[in-house]
Amino acid sequence: MLPAAKTHRVSLADVMPNCLETLAGRRSRIGLPPVEKAVVVVVDGLGHAQLAEHAGHARTLAARLPADAAIGSGFPTTTVAALTSLTTGEPAGRHGLVGYRVLDPATDRVINQLSGWEGLDPARWQRMPTVFERAAADGIRTPAITHARYRHSPLTLAMLRGAEFLAATDAASRRERLREVLAAPGRALVYYYVADLDVAGHAHGVASGEWVAALEALDAELAGAIRLLGSRDGLVVTADHGMVDVPPHAQRLVPPALLEGVRHVAGEPRCLQLHLEPGADPEELAARWRAHEGRRAWVGTRAEALAAGWFGAVDPEVEPRIGQVLVAARGDHAYYADPDDTGRRMVGQHGSLTPAETAVPLLRFGAYAAG
Repeated sequence: MLPAAKTHRVSLADVMPNCLETLAGRRSRIGLPPVEKAVVVVVDGLGHAQLAEHAGHARTLAARLPADAAIGSGFPTTTVAALTSLTTGEPAGRHGLVGYRVLDPATDRVINQLSGWEGLDPARWQRMPTVFERAAADGIRTPAITHARYRHSPLTLAMLRGAEFLAATDAASRRERLREVLAAPGRALVYYYVADLDVAGHAHGVASGEWVAALEALDAELAGAIRLLGSRDGLVVTADHGMVDVPPHAQRLVPPALLEGVRHVAGEPRCLQLHLEPGADPEELAARWRAHEGRRAWVGTRAEALAAGWFGAVDPEVEPRIGQVLVAARGDHAYYADPDDTGRRMVGQHGSLTPAETAVPLLRFGAYAAG
């Protein structure tokens, strides 16, 4: 039996809808007070556990840790799913971006959701309206401060629909874009995205000096951003997922016997999603996997994962995108069907159900901290 999805009082999908409530002059469900400008800083890869462990290197952020409990990132703990939950307020089972690599049932192809999307219409594949669209309809400005290279990506078109794209390539330009937005009159819901920590984690791991240096730089950047806030501006810092370091000995090369009957391998190394050939039995394949890998992974069928609430509420159109068998790594393991998978070069990884991946911070500053 699969473990039930861990429930937190607040999830990543709650953050932006609650900020939007505060721009309407109401105290939100999670206790955020009314503000004129709401800034949501999303630090890719900053898990709550990793921040707590390295609190001495991030004094600005760590100052809020005793007051602010962890929230849940949702599942799977991968960037495309989590960021889209943040910007739509919906779980992956509703917005449809259910993994890093996802099966398109209409074309029988597995598509990389970060760099692929061949033949997919972002406006249809991502099925839910965004919080930016709701805000813009109410006359609220919706700046999205993120790297220029993301401007025309299909993922941006899917998850930032309704946002005003503001390109920024580094910490200084991000802060400058924020200064301009805060100085302008009127209400604004601001998305402020930082990828640097995730990049360092993938390349070197969260136990590395490079990751700690990136955390120190982030803390300095956000200390400067917080100083820009006016008396009616609120800022929260959150993340899409945490991260686990996968040492070479924990890389699991999938033996051929565990791929018999498998048509497509989707998902990511920390959470494989296996789609089967017609007529193959998911229960039988899951049993095979459990017998071989049950101590190193949670293994179950799609039906079991849905019953356990892993993907939240799941719409019928989304269900076929989810693997018929799921292999979610425990501990520090990762699974590779292809020995030449370039992902084997990554140290820090994510995608599974461990607390190190699912628990992310929600830190409150400015008017949000005062409330």
